[in-house]
Amino acid sequence: GYIEQEKVASPLRRGNVYARIRMIILYDQSSAEAALVVGTSNKTESLLGYSTLFGDSAWAINPLGDLYKRQVRQLSRAMGVPDSILTKAPSADLWLGQTDEEELGMSYDEADRMLHLLVDRRDRPEQVVQKGFDETKVNAVVERLVRYQFKRVPGPIPKLSTRTLNVDWLYSRDWQT
Repeated sequence: GYIEQEKVASPLRRGNVYARIRMIILYDQSSAEAALVVGTSNKTESLLGYSTLFGDSAWAINPLGDLYKRQVRQLSRAMGVPDSILTKAPSADLWLGQTDEEELGMSYDEADRMLHLLVDRRDRPEQVVQKGFDETKVNAVVERLVRYQFKRVPGPIPKLSTRTLNVDWLYSRDWQT
């Protein structure tokens, strides 16, 4: 029945739990080693919302965060990463048979080209379609950009006092008394 189905977590819910458990372990190890957690998410994943809050989207520093997936592949190739890794289907490996591109409904290369036009060049969706991209996929990318903005910014804090974190208390100069 309905209640029994509610008790069984979907693969997505279980996957999010696994991603958060991974991050708990990484932060615990970083504390034990007095080290920083280094993020591995790239610009494509972040823009498309393809991450788990407080899971793979948690880090102290993310050196790949402003590189599109194809740029990460180019960098990896230049650094000598083996082809067996470079050609492996991208997957969070949170459940058997899961691949990122299947879930997204397009290849990362296609998504990267659209994101470059929409984000970096600031083209409007109709301009991207005029450049030969499938309208349904362009609309899907735009929808994800909008829908997952909340994953790319700190959670909102209601302004209740004269100085509110991330609203009007933002910079090191604010630490002066």
